[in-house]
Amino acid sequence: MTLRVTFLGTSGAVPTVKRAPSAVHVNRKGESLLFDWGGGTQRQMMRFGTGFDVSHLFVTHLHGDHVLGIPGLVQSMGFNDREAGLAIHGPPGTRRELQSLVHAGGTTPSFPVRIIENEPDTVALSGEGFEVRTFATEHRTTAVGYALVEDDRKGRFDRQRAEEELGIPPGPKYGRLHDGEPVEHDGRVIQPEAVVGDPRPGRTVVYTGDTRPVAATESVADGADLLIHDATFVDEAVDRARSTGHATAREAGEIAARAGVRHLALTHVSSRYAGRTHELVAEAEAVFDGAVTLPDDGDEIEVSFQS
Repeated sequence: MTLRVTFLGTSGAVPTVKRAPSAVHVNRKGESLLFDWGGGTQRQMMRFGTGFDVSHLFVTHLHGDHVLGIPGLVQSMGFNDREAGLAIHGPPGTRRELQSLVHAGGTTPSFPVRIIENEPDTVALSGEGFEVRTFATEHRTTAVGYALVEDDRKGRFDRQRAEEELGIPPGPKYGRLHDGEPVEHDGRVIQPEAVVGDPRPGRTVVYTGDTRPVAATESVADGADLLIHDATFVDEAVDRARSTGHATAREAGEIAARAGVRHLALTHVSSRYAGRTHELVAEAEAVFDGAVTLPDDGDEIEVSFQS
């Protein structure tokens, strides 16, 4: 089952020739979700082939490098005769500003647009087999992060035990057992746990947006498959990171290590490190033993199941 993350914009507040402002696209089983919507995102979507069929946009905060792509993309969707609705999720207290962005230039979308405010620690979206949950972050304005958390999967079905030890031939009873239903066979009632293992976890992708390292990120990212974390600065600029509400690559690595994530992706890279991004990766790798990536715009990560 597809869970593909495409990095459409990985720069800090100032874009560069190679990095656009913040935007992350997630394709889960054909459902298209967008996290932040910086300027030029619609061109990045065309360039990297994600398509425009976005059903939900999740905004972490209202700084321009995370939202100024909204007016253009909404208008382009209208020009393309979109009829399906669009839900724009934002932190508490952001409805009016988000509505202004949707209607910028005096235009009214030709399709339904819903603005939804989400408090931290709530479910922003309950989808088929997954949720998108909010968590508290720490920036210079009201901000939240988002975690896409899949439902647990069924345990593995032990066909060999079912067939050879319990004498159940392949057929409909296998499906009923795997669905958690006891079956009768040769005068015995076979319980599902006799042939079905423990539930297996789904996948988790966490996106912080702009933030200082906070306990809430560590908690929601516990055991996550992919953590996409603010890594605006190198560690020697930690005072600057603190004063601007950002994180260093080392701090992002420390959060990933404490949370036990599988893969850390560093993003929101300051333009001052153009050509020096290896320094950020090295700092994170010094404190985190898992995989570390600093993606370029257009890079993709296919998130696999752990077992």
